[in-house]
Amino acid sequence: MKEILNRLIQHERISKNEAKAVLVNISEGKYNNSQIASFLTVYMMRSISVEELDGFREALLDLCLPIDLSDFETIDLCGTGGDGKDTFNISTLSSFVTAGAGVKVAKHGNYGVSSNCGSSNVLEFLGVKFTNEEAALQKAIDKAGICFLHAPLFHPAMKNVGPIRRELGVKTFFNMLGPMVNPSFPHHQLVGVFNLELARMYSYLYQNTDKNFAILHDLAGYDEISLIGQTKIISNKENKMFSPEEIGLPRLDQQDIKGGKTVEDSAAIFGKILNGEGSVPQNNVVCANAGLAISVAKKIGHQEGFEMAQRSLRDKKALEAFKSLVALSN
Repeated sequence: MKEILNRLIQHERISKNEAKAVLVNISEGKYNNSQIASFLTVYMMRSISVEELDGFREALLDLCLPIDLSDFETIDLCGTGGDGKDTFNISTLSSFVTAGAGVKVAKHGNYGVSSNCGSSNVLEFLGVKFTNEEAALQKAIDKAGICFLHAPLFHPAMKNVGPIRRELGVKTFFNMLGPMVNPSFPHHQLVGVFNLELARMYSYLYQNTDKNFAILHDLAGYDEISLIGQTKIISNKENKMFSPEEIGLPRLDQQDIKGGKTVEDSAAIFGKILNGEGSVPQNNVVCANAGLAISVAKKIGHQEGFEMAQRSLRDKKALEAFKSLVALSN
């Protein structure tokens, strides 16, 4: 590790194989906490290369506990986090709206590290029990239309990193990896990223897979569609700018999509929106994101996907999917 750290501090790149080897060594407990923290910190101060990101991704996928959901044509809606915006749990809510619209969702998520409340925090608070049992996850996706894959249960090799990430409390390259390492290897993927450089890297790596994907970065700085301004969307079909007006929506203000300061606050917002008591801006931003996911999975236009998402939320289909997941997980 000392040699690798010295090279990184000198702004050298490491190869894909070296990046992969570092993560394997971390998983095997070969480095101390100070070395791991230093390794994470270096990447906060300099950009990551495509080869390095690919090496980290490959290591985590090789080391993960894989789950077979191949009987279901699933999508994952997962953002990198790390945008520093502290919105409410938009992508998690969008996942239930997507499931309520009849698209099977394999949602990968974790506790918040650089945000107040990650998807795992809010779902755990609201009664979802996490599991890595394949049969239970298959049953959840069959009956509820959605299952939740709590990252630490599927990436046991990274147990040495979790406490260090929490102590650092800032985004690291693990934020960049989260959406790429879903252990069920979903065919469809909607990924939100915190900057345009990362969007380009993701598209480069995903173009070499058989994934049907859309990668987005909101130019207001969000890792999801915020409806505040334009959003860059890169998919395996097109590369475009999206504006809220395209699906008939007014632009929002940053305050419209603010999250809670605590897990309790975030859970209250989450419940209100699912129960049909969300504000119009909250509903619109959830349905804009879910609509894009639906359009990716069903290969339809964003407008049609948005209308399906609205019906899912309005007709309480999203709420049914959530209640069903809670019941099945218990």
